[in-house]
Amino acid sequence: MIRILFAISFFIATTIFSLVRGQTTPNNDLNISGKVLDESGFPVAFGIVNLMNADDNSLIKTETTDENGLYIFEGIPKGKYFLEVTDMLQSAQSGEAFAAENNMEMMPFVYQAQVQQLNEAVVVKTKPYIERKDGVMTLNVENSISATGSSAFEILEKAPGVNVDNNDNISLRGRGGILVQIDGKITQMSGSNLANYLRGLPSSSIEKIEFITNPGAKYDAAGSSIINIKLKKDKRKGTNGSITSSYGQGIYSKSNSSVSLNHRNNKVNIFGSYSFAYREWFNELLLNRQFFEDGNFTGAYEQDNFLKMNFRNHIVRGGADFYVNDKHTMGFSGSAISNKFNPTGQNYSDVYDASNELSSRFETKNNSRDSWYNYSANLNHKVILDTIGTELTTDFDFANFGNDTEQNFKTRYFDLNQNEIQSPYLLRGDVVGDLKIYGLKSDFVTNLNNEIKLEAGIKSSYVKADNNLEFYDVSSETPVFDPTKSNHFIYSENINAAYLNGSKQFGKWNIYAGLRVENTNITGEQLVSSTSFKDSYTQLFPSGFVSYALNDKNSLELNYSRRISRPGYDQLNPFKFFLDPTTYKEGNPYLKPQSTHSLELTHVLNQKIYTTLSFARTTDNITEVIAPSEDDLQVTVQTSKNLDTADIFGLFMVIPVDITKWWNSNNSLNFYYGSYSGTVANTTLKEKGNFTYNFNSVNNFKLGNGYSAEITGNYRAREIYAFMDVEPIWFLNLGFQKRFQNSTIKLAFNDIFFTNGAVADTEFNDYKEHFKVRRDTRTFVISYTYNFGNSNVPQRRRTGGADDLKQRAGANS
Repeated sequence: MIRILFAISFFIATTIFSLVRGQTTPNNDLNISGKVLDESGFPVAFGIVNLMNADDNSLIKTETTDENGLYIFEGIPKGKYFLEVTDMLQSAQSGEAFAAENNMEMMPFVYQAQVQQLNEAVVVKTKPYIERKDGVMTLNVENSISATGSSAFEILEKAPGVNVDNNDNISLRGRGGILVQIDGKITQMSGSNLANYLRGLPSSSIEKIEFITNPGAKYDAAGSSIINIKLKKDKRKGTNGSITSSYGQGIYSKSNSSVSLNHRNNKVNIFGSYSFAYREWFNELLLNRQFFEDGNFTGAYEQDNFLKMNFRNHIVRGGADFYVNDKHTMGFSGSAISNKFNPTGQNYSDVYDASNELSSRFETKNNSRDSWYNYSANLNHKVILDTIGTELTTDFDFANFGNDTEQNFKTRYFDLNQNEIQSPYLLRGDVVGDLKIYGLKSDFVTNLNNEIKLEAGIKSSYVKADNNLEFYDVSSETPVFDPTKSNHFIYSENINAAYLNGSKQFGKWNIYAGLRVENTNITGEQLVSSTSFKDSYTQLFPSGFVSYALNDKNSLELNYSRRISRPGYDQLNPFKFFLDPTTYKEGNPYLKPQSTHSLELTHVLNQKIYTTLSFARTTDNITEVIAPSEDDLQVTVQTSKNLDTADIFGLFMVIPVDITKWWNSNNSLNFYYGSYSGTVANTTLKEKGNFTYNFNSVNNFKLGNGYSAEITGNYRAREIYAFMDVEPIWFLNLGFQKRFQNSTIKLAFNDIFFTNGAVADTEFNDYKEHFKVRRDTRTFVISYTYNFGNSNVPQRRRTGGADDLKQRAGANS
């Protein structure tokens, strides 16, 4: 299979390359290309190159360098010119004048970086907390004080336009089915399992988070939108590194520590990091459940569920890039993650009869032992085929996820005088899970003579999940296997994809169009029940982007994409995970993938203020619901179901304001209306929803002498999401920072008023539920970071060859 894919990739590349070579440049115009290097001989990525008229110093055209420092000016008349190069700090340098009579490949332009030092402190431009470019919104986490000592999950909870429900499902601007990536690689988790992984990822290891609402065809079609968490990488020449340690205290303690090292010269870049996170936290769920029959009240539960977790998370990452020559770069990277936690839970339940009188009580104790691991590896190769930006990249990825879990539940039943009325019920569950992922992809990019950028690629992935769950009734001396709660589930999935993109910029217009095709083949087998299923389908995923510059200050963007969200492996896995005898979670192996059409119109003012009107329609919308069991109406099941449709109408605004020279405010407003239709638990929704909004404000204060402060506020209005009615939520964070020459101290006070908790109601035919969730969100954190090495060399981004691969690993993967 791998040999076949490599052969196809090489055929696509050589065919397109030969077509490109067959084109000719118009007789009257010519091309000018070259490379920009720094004083150490490294390519200057994403630099600005201006082609200037040597006679009157007027600007002819502007281009940017790619990640290899390459630029090209196409369709240029004969004449006399000179180059002007500018970096992100707006420091311009000019070259010698030259006469252009034919196509020219210039000698490398050596750019002398301008670094200003005052009292040995390097002065650099600080990136704003929120940025947006080409339809991508970015949070610069490393510049946030309030993110100090937090986890990736906690940062997302506070991010503009992001909502996290009581089951840890992440939605963006009202849309679920979000794809979460780490450095462009899909995380292979969803729901509470993804949340637990992100809780173990410290903010000190995160550079920024990208929010891509309408991804193009080169991205995997999975996910209604993409959230890409980019980890810090040292891009400086020489040997450099940093050490970060933080301690936090809420009701329980939390700590993060990490160290990173990087060595780079003209031939190799070696990098590595290690982080350890210890986090204790709790989740308290207060429930009132009412049961009915034909509208008549039959009973209720009043429940208090308290769960305490203690994560011990180790993450090791490393790799190397080898610059073989000017054309070839080879690299490898790998990571290993270990996460152990011991959940302990206590559930107290009061039982009410049909007269709404307290009749009995029961309590369940949960004592579990969880061990999760993940290791992955990537091999990549890039070849630059010419000086006009033609290149071919190939990636091979492998990842393995596994877990070993022991669950122990003990339930005791009491009368109103606290006398036991029956023997305790003891349940033990042993879960062993394994998930292996293989992926191979190849991407080709070139620039045609008519200024069209062409991208094409292929990808194939194979996934196999083997999960075995055995439950035993251990109430007596002899354990009894319980086949109603046990299962052995084997799932395999093969996805084959190809895409083609074309983009062109001319005048005030910038146009992009792409098409991706994906063929999906899946099989599932439940060994305990001796049932199986199989499916295969091929779908097209078009995407497009058009922008127009109205004038120097205003521009418009129109963006469209079709996306698919396949069920997570834990959502498909038909295992039961118990909270108490009346409540459990299970997967649904018959979930269908959801499909989303998304359209956005954005107005950009001064490259700072963004206003986006959007509409998204999702069919077969995957929704997590808590509803009565089909077998026992007094047992509640948390599972995922397909609704018919979900329509989201939205208005999203990003408004940064420089209030004074020392006070900057980044604000975002998200207004949207969600409408849902479908049937779950004999209850039909028909265009049910409401108008809602959320507001996020990040305020930075420059206090002088290296001191700064930050205040972050977030408010979310009442929202009706399918069968759930969620009450408003708000919280406030405060942070302080002191910068020294090589180190930084940060203090953060998160959720000062302890208000970041969800309260909601759920209603089905013959069932009503009111719940309130509290977590350990009010914390005080102190963090110290020390940087060492060649710190005065300006940094530039190094981009690896690997892109999207992993997603959707479930609870027992």
